[in-house]
Amino acid sequence: MTRKNLSIWLKFVIIGVGLCGLAVYTMLLPDVLFDIFPDGTTATVWLVLLCATGLPCYAVLVLAWLISSNIGRDDSFCTKNARLLSAISFLAAGDALLLFVGTVILGAIDRSMPTVTAFALLVVFAGVAVSIAFAALSHLVLKAAEMKEENDLTI
Repeated sequence: MTRKNLSIWLKFVIIGVGLCGLAVYTMLLPDVLFDIFPDGTTATVWLVLLCATGLPCYAVLVLAWLISSNIGRDDSFCTKNARLLSAISFLAAGDALLLFVGTVILGAIDRSMPTVTAFALLVVFAGVAVSIAFAALSHLVLKAAEMKEENDLTI
């Protein structure tokens, strides 16, 4: 697979993930939340929290699009991509923190259920794992970019 094809496929995947996320946030979550919480107020509060967690996810898709564009220009290992991957790591960590704080607050004011809280904490753990993975990937890309620069300067 050429770098150009890889870039195009990555962009298709990014668009697909964005559309699936839109379907989840607009159709699936409201249905599920209003089934779980018969009290419309509690379901609405959870829906607002979960929609707020969607904003960093879409910011990640924008950054992933930029990385994909760099790959298409044959600039995979560059400091710009390392910074973008680092930003994705921070967004994932912030998103996990937002969900954790929201879950704790909703649990404290008795607007949650143990199973919903447990599932939310599982998602928080996944967010932290994603954050750490992207931090490591950022570090590796930065090191590769430094090696590439040294190699380019070698005659």
